[in-house]
Amino acid sequence: MKKILIIEDDRRIAQNISRGLQEEGYATEVVYEGFNGRQMALQSSVDLLILDINLPGLSGFEVCRSVRMEKPQLPIIMLTALGEIEDKVEGLGLGADDYLVKPFDFRELVARVATCFRRSAFINDAIAEDICQVANLTVNLTLKEVRRDSTLIDLTAREFALLEYLIRNKGRVLSKLDIAETVWNLNFDPGTNVVEVYVNYLRKKIDRDFEPKLIHTRPGMGYVLKEE
Repeated sequence: MKKILIIEDDRRIAQNISRGLQEEGYATEVVYEGFNGRQMALQSSVDLLILDINLPGLSGFEVCRSVRMEKPQLPIIMLTALGEIEDKVEGLGLGADDYLVKPFDFRELVARVATCFRRSAFINDAIAEDICQVANLTVNLTLKEVRRDSTLIDLTAREFALLEYLIRNKGRVLSKLDIAETVWNLNFDPGTNVVEVYVNYLRKKIDRDFEPKLIHTRPGMGYVLKEE
């Protein structure tokens, strides 16, 4: 049975989520503040984390950062009453897999939990070392290492996920819609610039100081990773 840890300071919401997920066949644990929530996430055997942002003691952003550093494969769904794009960008940039704004339909949460578990199963099935290369860019998908020539490049979890999607589809033009839905699992909002922001982050790290340039923009179509 999959175990889900819920870190949410609103006891009514936390208990409702817990009961609902138990009815769906999951085991659950509930913590109401950030410090104990982080400790349980790091020290207990859990399969998915549901994490509120506005927590007493330690914010959800800080918990997410700590957990992602220690458990890079643990699925994280963030919950918040904040709907601003900046909050979404920050949470997803710290490594959250998905994001729900309260109030939400419980059926949507269940669907997103199932999606996270499917994605996690796919990743766990690909444990064997997997190395992708374009020109002098090498990406070790198992060790999460990125190099240009012999230079090791440090990426955040979200930057690495974006690069992985690009390099797995090298030579193929990927639209912003493709990228947003795959890397962030977002229903694409044409008004957001989260994809452009992270493509620029990635360019600064893997392209700016190296040749040849590998990330290319196709105006009106999207982005492609290739040697030209």
